[in-house]
Amino acid sequence: MRLLQIVPTLDPRSGGVANGVVELARAWTACGVHSEIVVVDARQRCVDAGVPVHVAAPAYGGYAFAPALARWLAGHVGRFDGLVQHGIWQYPGVAARRAALRCRKPYIVFPHGMLDPWFKRTYPAKHIKKTLYWRCGQYPVLRDARAVCFTCDEERSAARTSFWPNTWREETVGFGSASPPGAVADAFVRAHPALAGRRFALFLGRLHEKKGCDLLLDAFAQACRDDATLDLVMAGPDQTGWLAALRERAVAAGIAQRVHWTGHLEGDVKWGALQAAEVFILPSHQENFGVVVAEALACGTPVLVSDKVNIWREVDSDGVGFVAPDTLDGTVALLRRWRATPEHERDAMRRRARASHAQRYAMPAVAQRVFALFAAVAP
Repeated sequence: MRLLQIVPTLDPRSGGVANGVVELARAWTACGVHSEIVVVDARQRCVDAGVPVHVAAPAYGGYAFAPALARWLAGHVGRFDGLVQHGIWQYPGVAARRAALRCRKPYIVFPHGMLDPWFKRTYPAKHIKKTLYWRCGQYPVLRDARAVCFTCDEERSAARTSFWPNTWREETVGFGSASPPGAVADAFVRAHPALAGRRFALFLGRLHEKKGCDLLLDAFAQACRDDATLDLVMAGPDQTGWLAALRERAVAAGIAQRVHWTGHLEGDVKWGALQAAEVFILPSHQENFGVVVAEALACGTPVLVSDKVNIWREVDSDGVGFVAPDTLDGTVALLRRWRATPEHERDAMRRRARASHAQRYAMPAVAQRVFALFAAVAP
């Protein structure tokens, strides 16, 4: 079987979806499935995905209108047995649907949280524009798909509440991450020697308002002020120009000397940060899945998450971390609860974290579930 993944970009700075697409391709390769990837990012960085990566660019505007993609799909879709569209609201999904229907090929769609009602509440003006586009543009892409694939049941149920009509074939297939490449904690310490010998809590993700970075700084100042041995690492790209304001916030809170801004992390340095961290924290206001949460668990690192991270129920039931509301009080409670946890219980959580990743988030199992959707309709 030959499968094609369509995604706007594979730039790892864009978030967990890009990393997940690469890992999905690698998992298919390992089980003998041929796959390729096409992107519309003209600035595409060189990414070793282990499979052919095609660039059908340029893409214009926030809608990512890419005539080159339509032409590329017209000439190549016939080579594949199925298409996997990652993301919605942009032209690539429309182009994928048209090409798939024209060639009578099945396709599936991963919304990756883009139907979450948080966006409706937070950006009401954008929601009005999306509502106008829904019936004539976006909804047919979902309606005609072989399956609309959700990463967890929380995402699946929330997706039904944002727009109407909303009838499609649903599947919860999960999502996952790679496993760490051995013990590489030293790689992070070498890159950031100021943290040598220091305990630290780790935030790893885009510096974006929905991630709760401001909450985290204020909560750390409240909950950890009297623990001078614990630092906070804020790792991730500044995509919205928020970094200067966040730095000022840390200064005002009196914790600037204990907050380390590393920028974007990749490869062994990223995995090293996840391994070296005492705990991982993500107090997001909206998080569809949180690939980095799965990556932390793969490293045996317990996680502190808000109840707006859609896999919070799994975190709680597996006993691999703590959950609280996405508020200042909730984030303070997460840090205080972690500080009060005895070391023997922390060690037990670390063991459970690795087991949870192996059971729920190992990418080979996800790849098999996605493959099965196409195998069920194969001639």
